[in-house]
Amino acid sequence: MNNIKKQFSIRDLENLSGIKAHTIRIWEKRYDLLSPERTETNIRTYSLKSLQKLLNVTLLYNNGYKISKIAKIPQGDIPVLVRQIVSKKSVKNHAINALKIAMINFDRSLFMETYKGMLANTSFRSIFKDIFIPLLNELGLLWQTHTISPAHEHFISFLIKEQIIVNTEKLQNHYPQKTDKVFVLFLPESEIHDIGLLYLRYEICLKGYKTVYLGDNVPLNNLKEVLNYFENIHFVSYFTVEPNKDTIDDYMKNFLETTKDSINTKFWVLGYQTGCLNKAELPESIQSFTSIDALTSKL
Repeated sequence: MNNIKKQFSIRDLENLSGIKAHTIRIWEKRYDLLSPERTETNIRTYSLKSLQKLLNVTLLYNNGYKISKIAKIPQGDIPVLVRQIVSKKSVKNHAINALKIAMINFDRSLFMETYKGMLANTSFRSIFKDIFIPLLNELGLLWQTHTISPAHEHFISFLIKEQIIVNTEKLQNHYPQKTDKVFVLFLPESEIHDIGLLYLRYEICLKGYKTVYLGDNVPLNNLKEVLNYFENIHFVSYFTVEPNKDTIDDYMKNFLETTKDSINTKFWVLGYQTGCLNKAELPESIQSFTSIDALTSKL
């Protein structure tokens, strides 16, 4: 059975387009831009076609077109005009809208078509920073407002992870150029938010360093095994949820205890929870970073 989402509430349209529900109603009434259907209880519902039209209208509107002018454009010409704008300007808004539709409909083909179209004109790094990150930042709001389900979030996140891994593997085909240190990437126990760490691995590989990726939910005592194989290890971790503000300082002490017999071991950390660190008491071997760019600038 095809369970593609075909009907959307006005709040869904607001959350996906960024246009307030009140404004959407005005555009409907004054300019006849959308034609919602009505439920038996007189609640507006919108088709996928209406959502796609609104996303295109939003792109035109955000690029300086007055809504009164957009309303006079024949419906079939709107996508053509959008493509013209996209070809002359950034593909950012158009791409994010297309990826949202792919996410809502669990449509991998549309995701890949959109991604490959972007890749033909720009680098993977630019796509991740200019397209994927803004999209990921919106997912929390869309989930909280019930516009999307956790399944939608997992679907689009996995597709993004796939592309990070594919592009990292392309770099891994070339033997690391720099051998003065090895980067071991992991997430602590109960931490599963791995997109940032996966992308960080890509950036480190791009700089020519060897990486060992241990994945998520890694107990500290598992790090001892890696210490037997490499010298000058830089452990790297991303603290999004764990360790939390009540446990993070103890976690750092336990890390130091776990690695005390290893010479030249470093620990680089970033993520939301690092804001809870007592940085004044951190030894030189531990550094906290506010962003991926801040960390990679140290490579």
